Amino acid sequence: MMNRKTLFAAVIGLALLAGVPLFTANSYYVHMVITIMIYAILLYGLDIVVGYTGQVSLGHAGLFGVGSYTAGVLFMKLGAPLWVIIPASIGVTAAFGALLALPALRVTGPYLAMVTLAFGTIIQILINEMTFLTEGPLGITIPKPSLFGQKLSEQGFYWLVFALMVLSLVVVHRILKSQLGRAFEALRGSPVASDCMGVSVYRYKVYAFVISAGFAGLAGCLYAYSEQYISPNTYNFELTVLFLLAVIMGGRKTRSGALLGAAIIVILPKLLDDLELFRIVASSLAVLISVGAVVGVLRKMTTPKAMAIPVIGTIALAGFSFWLESITDWRLSIFGLMILFVVYYLQDGIVGFARSLFARKSPAADSVSVDGLDTSRDAVMMAAKAGTHETGTDLLVANGVLMQFGGLKAINQVDLRIKRGTIHGLIGPNGSGKSTMMNVLTGIYVPTAGSIVFAGRSVVGRTSSDIALSGIARTFQNVQLFGEMTALQNVQVGLHHTFDSNILDVSLHTPRYKREEKAAIERGMGLLNFVGLGDLATEEARNLPYGKQRLLEIARALALDPQLLLLDEPAAGLTAPDIKVLINIIRKIRDHGITVILIEHHMDVVMSICDAVSVLDFGQKIAEGKPAEVQADEKVIEAYLGGTAT
Repeated sequence: MMNRKTLFAAVIGLALLAGVPLFTANSYYVHMVITIMIYAILLYGLDIVVGYTGQVSLGHAGLFGVGSYTAGVLFMKLGAPLWVIIPASIGVTAAFGALLALPALRVTGPYLAMVTLAFGTIIQILINEMTFLTEGPLGITIPKPSLFGQKLSEQGFYWLVFALMVLSLVVVHRILKSQLGRAFEALRGSPVASDCMGVSVYRYKVYAFVISAGFAGLAGCLYAYSEQYISPNTYNFELTVLFLLAVIMGGRKTRSGALLGAAIIVILPKLLDDLELFRIVASSLAVLISVGAVVGVLRKMTTPKAMAIPVIGTIALAGFSFWLESITDWRLSIFGLMILFVVYYLQDGIVGFARSLFARKSPAADSVSVDGLDTSRDAVMMAAKAGTHETGTDLLVANGVLMQFGGLKAINQVDLRIKRGTIHGLIGPNGSGKSTMMNVLTGIYVPTAGSIVFAGRSVVGRTSSDIALSGIARTFQNVQLFGEMTALQNVQVGLHHTFDSNILDVSLHTPRYKREEKAAIERGMGLLNFVGLGDLATEEARNLPYGKQRLLEIARALALDPQLLLLDEPAAGLTAPDIKVLINIIRKIRDHGITVILIEHHMDVVMSICDAVSVLDFGQKIAEGKPAEVQADEKVIEAYLGGTAT
């Protein structure tokens, strides 16, 4: 939830925005603000893809066009009313978004950008060529809509757009603060960890893209009514770039940033047409940045060195504006430099920069309330289903596992038999294949040969998310947390499987969603308390000490209610007192009925808590048995215990 100050500021800001038609009778300014609000709706959705899942989409101008032409065609061909056209535009555009996402999101990085760019170009070509439906280059004329039998004036349409923008803002905010938003953000933080938490990377990327496309469709529909004329040339590559820049400049992962970004891309080009107005804005910007820099330095939120270039740059821009006699020849250069300045020096956008100056703590710290929740250790109740099986029976059986990379056999014909209710150590020198075995067991790698049966079912060929949901959880040799999310939110990603509520439940905040969210907070706090991190619940994971990050990974893995927990060097980076705490935690995990496979270089940890130990060397199992037996084995002494372990 927002804190009170933020909520109050948002309400005041929206109230002022709603009153724009009352403050001015100039239809030009009213229309300009309408365009800003329409673009903001699209940017709310685009930020889901860019800001949360970390994908770069260059196809949203095409989706914007699909929404506009859906509205235009339905009105021109069928005379459909507004209440039919709006949901149709959202639905059709969301379908196009799915059509794009299903193949496109199997690639990443520049390849995804190229695919989405091609999609936008194809849409523009289709709109231009399908004259039987779209009128081609001639475009479509569509009048202002009617509501309750009355044709809306410019002011009436303004308030309709405002109402739909506020509704979009609320829906997007609720989605992004729910289990769906946490899943989207986890994809950006660590796709591998997301899959191993039961959150399918591909599936939720598609979800994010489809939701984003729906908002682009709504924006496109309203844009068609606003302009009252649409043509293919409107939805070009330049518009796509402007949308992407708006998200970056305003600030990703913030609704206020989307609205600010929309205002920038609408107003800035017009601002550069008026020299006097440009001078006023440039001077105001220089004053604001200078004051902000002073405040930031005094409050030790930043350094003079970090603020030097922004302050000097804005003062130089203000001076340059008064030196100019005509702005016409300099428009594009100034526009490009301003964009470059914001993108390069304000990487969290303008809103992110303002927050870093004036916020005393992370905004996420205000988003969690645990008042009235049972966060005691008993709230954990880990792996109740694991306790229904008899201890000592086989939980996981691996036979003849071979993992080959080219000519290298990272795992060579390894057999493992893991008993329920035990802690099974897996040790060996670096490069012996321990972490590779972990990756094979969790579906990150598909073994070249061999069989792996967990709880009576083969895991070979199954996805990491499917394996995780079946009862295998893990931590990583190199910590894989979702750095921009709080400790509690990280654990809640592991609890994603406990939610049955859908996007409608989330948008309407139904009793089912509220009940599940409250239970997830309670359970998450219980798990954090279990590993000793309860006091750090609202701290961003990237800000935690390394040893605490290790413990947070364990808490997140336990959120899956696993039958089998794989711990990959959990003591790495921990001090001696912390290692003692870790040993107690692992023992308590076993006492809750969870079986543990432990990879560890700290032999005192392995020998003190493991019921059985397997030793790997060059991908082969060279010994197995009780800790004391393995410790005395000559092959083990030669290969590992008697050598230099790194």
